Amino acid sequence: MAAQKKLTRAEQKALRPIQILDAAFEEFVRNGFAGARVDDIADRVGVTKGTVYVYFETKEKLFEAMISHFSVPFQELLQITAGLGGSATDRLMSILGLLYDQIAEDRTTRELTRLVISEGQRFPDLIDRHHDQFIAPIIARIDALILEGVASGEFREIPVEFSDIVVAPILTTTVLRLIFDDRRVPTPSKDAFMRAYFDLLFNGLLAERR
Repeated sequence: MAAQKKLTRAEQKALRPIQILDAAFEEFVRNGFAGARVDDIADRVGVTKGTVYVYFETKEKLFEAMISHFSVPFQELLQITAGLGGSATDRLMSILGLLYDQIAEDRTTRELTRLVISEGQRFPDLIDRHHDQFIAPIIARIDALILEGVASGEFREIPVEFSDIVVAPILTTTVLRLIFDDRRVPTPSKDAFMRAYFDLLFNGLLAERR
């Protein structure tokens, strides 16, 4: 096994903020904002508390930076959806499959969802910015796709806010997994979930029902 390359001091310094954010995520998930201690975050990284404050002035700033850091995959997902091809149905199925992978299947995003819910009252402006920057563009993409399908005759006329209903099963599955951690609600396979999900969705959405 090849020896791992030792990082230079400059490389270590460049990596430090990400290490701190990763450690902060685990502490905030475990203890919530109020219970998380900067000392424990520093211990996870192997630095002093003062080092954490060099990069993030306050615990609040650290929490905000952590939320933004772990929300980046939503931007990447949006970029992927921009390159999808096929019918409106094909593209909608692809987007929802990607959302399921990113929200319900990804442990980091599930726990980020928990933090957004639990800390929303403490950081309403932050949560609103998170929604506007990362979630709203995806919902807008789904809205536009549904309207495109309606205009082409592929989909039937539906309420303007239908996209909220479209993504609701994924969010419900995510919240149930956060609450029960698969103890009482066995997690179906992705294939089984998507088959049932698409059957319900497209029997209501398609102009010509299957």
